[in-house]
Amino acid sequence: MGIYVNPRNTAFQEAVNSKIYVDKSMLIPYVNSVLHTKQKNICVSRPRRFGKSMAADMLVAYYSKGCDSAGLFAPLKAARDSSFQAHLNRHDVIRLDIQLFLESKRDADTFIADIERSVVEELKESFPGCGDFGPDIRLKTALNKIFDMTGTGFVFVIDEWDCVFRLAKERDDVQKEYLDFLRGLFKGQDYSELVYMTGILPIKKYGEHSALNIFDEYSMTDSRNLGEHFGFTEEEVRAQCALHDVDYDEMERWYDGYLLGACHIYNPKSVTDALLWKEFQSYWTGTETYEALKVYINSNFDGLKEAIIEMLGNGRCEVNPRRFQNDMTTFTTKDDVLTLLVHLGYLTYDKKNNQVFIPNQEITQEFLNAVDGPGWSGLAEALNQSYALLKSTWILDGPAVAKGMDAIHSETSSLLKYNSENSLTCAVLMAYYSARAYYMRPIMELPSGKGFADVVYLPRKNVSRPALVVELKWNKSASGAIRQIQDRQYASWIQDYTGDILLIGINYSTKDKTHECTIEVHRKDS
Repeated sequence: MGIYVNPRNTAFQEAVNSKIYVDKSMLIPYVNSVLHTKQKNICVSRPRRFGKSMAADMLVAYYSKGCDSAGLFAPLKAARDSSFQAHLNRHDVIRLDIQLFLESKRDADTFIADIERSVVEELKESFPGCGDFGPDIRLKTALNKIFDMTGTGFVFVIDEWDCVFRLAKERDDVQKEYLDFLRGLFKGQDYSELVYMTGILPIKKYGEHSALNIFDEYSMTDSRNLGEHFGFTEEEVRAQCALHDVDYDEMERWYDGYLLGACHIYNPKSVTDALLWKEFQSYWTGTETYEALKVYINSNFDGLKEAIIEMLGNGRCEVNPRRFQNDMTTFTTKDDVLTLLVHLGYLTYDKKNNQVFIPNQEITQEFLNAVDGPGWSGLAEALNQSYALLKSTWILDGPAVAKGMDAIHSETSSLLKYNSENSLTCAVLMAYYSARAYYMRPIMELPSGKGFADVVYLPRKNVSRPALVVELKWNKSASGAIRQIQDRQYASWIQDYTGDILLIGINYSTKDKTHECTIEVHRKDS
C-alpha cells in the first residue's frame, strides 16, 4: 500500500459515505472489457465537478491490491456484473494526480522528474526482489524491469492529466516534454494493462493529429458510449428530487442541458448542492471565475459576439470542433473559442446538428455577468427590456413590440452587422430572452405546414401561456408576414401540442431602421 502504488480506497469510501451519492459503478464493466486490449488506453475529458475524480477514485478502489473493497462495492450495480469478481482488488495500480505535482508555474520544469522519483521510490518498496533502482532510473525503465522479472503489469489511473496545458499555457517546451514522457511511458509497453486518464481538455493536437494517438478519447464533443457514466442522468436526478422533495422541473431548468450523445446530463456538483441546500442558484460556476469566460468571449473573432448574443437569446450556433488544437491558447477562428467553451462546460454541443448552445440557467447567469461591461455596450440594457416586450406580446400590443424591437436592435447595433437578416434574427432572440422562463428552447426554421416558420416558442410543461410563431420580414410588411404564417399553415404542426397560438409578424425597414409588428391569435378551437 502506498500513496501512488496500490493506494487505499479512502477517497471512494468518502464519496459513498456522502449525504448524496449516485451509483456510477457501471463504468467498471466497460473498463474491464478493454483490459489487455487495443482499447485499453482511455482518456475522459469533462469540465470541472463532473465526477471525473470520483470515477478515478472508484477504479482505484476496485482494482488496487492495496485495499479490500468487497464490502464497499457490495450494494452497487457493478457488483452484479459477471466480470466484477475477476478483477476486484487483483491488480497493481499506479495512481497519479498530476495537479499535486504541478501546483504552480514554478513546478513546470521539475514536475516530471518529481513524478518519476516519487513513484520509483514506492516501486522499490513494493518490489524489493527486483534489485536496486539507481537514483537516475527512469520510471518506464523500472516498470520494464519489474515486468521482466516478475511478469507484473500495472493499471494506471491518472487524474488532471492536462493541468500543464492550463497552468503553463505559454510553455510549449514543457508541454511537448510532458507529452513525450506520457508517450514513452505507455506506447508499446507490455507492463501496461490499462491506462485511464481524466482531464478537462482532450489530448493536445499538433495540426490535425493527436499527440498521443494510442488513446481512445471520450470528450464533451464526442462522448461515444460513456456519456451516462459522467454527470447525472435525467432518471437519476428525478429519483434524487423525489427522495429529497425538490421540484424536478426547476432543477431541469437550472441544471439540465448538457448533451453527451443521446444523453441529457446534469452537472453533479450543482444538482447535489441544490438538493442539499434546497435553493436554486449558480453552484458549479462558483468553482471558476466568470473573468475566465470574459477573456474568451471578448476575443476579436468575426461573428463571435453575434454567436454569443444569439445563444443568450436561447438560440444555437453552428460550429466545427474538429480543428480545435485542444489547448487554451491556439485560437484562429470563433469555432476554436466556442469549442473550448464546450470543454470548459460553458456551452454544450449537439453532435447531430453540429451546433452549440448555452445549456441552462446556471450557465446563462455566468454569460450575463461576463457581458456586463466594456465591449458589450447596450446588451445588458437590451436584455433587461425583454420582459416588457414579452408582456406586450401576450396582450397583442404590436406597436409596443415594434418600439421595443427598435430600442433593442439600436442598442446592440455595434455588436451586430446591423443591416443583415441574421442580425434581425439575433435581435428577435435577444428581445425574447425572457421567454426562457416560460418557454422551451426556441425552434429555428421549424418545418411546419407548407414551409418553415422562422422562430417558434413552445410553452414549458405546466405553463399556461400561448405558443409563439414568429415570422420575420425584411423591407416588406408585418401583415405580409402574418399572411405567410396563415397561408402556409405554420401553426398546424404545433396545434396538437398546445392551446392558443400567437402569430407574430415582424418587419424591419433598412431605410429608416424601424420595426413593424402585427400580432394575431390562432385559437385552438378554430
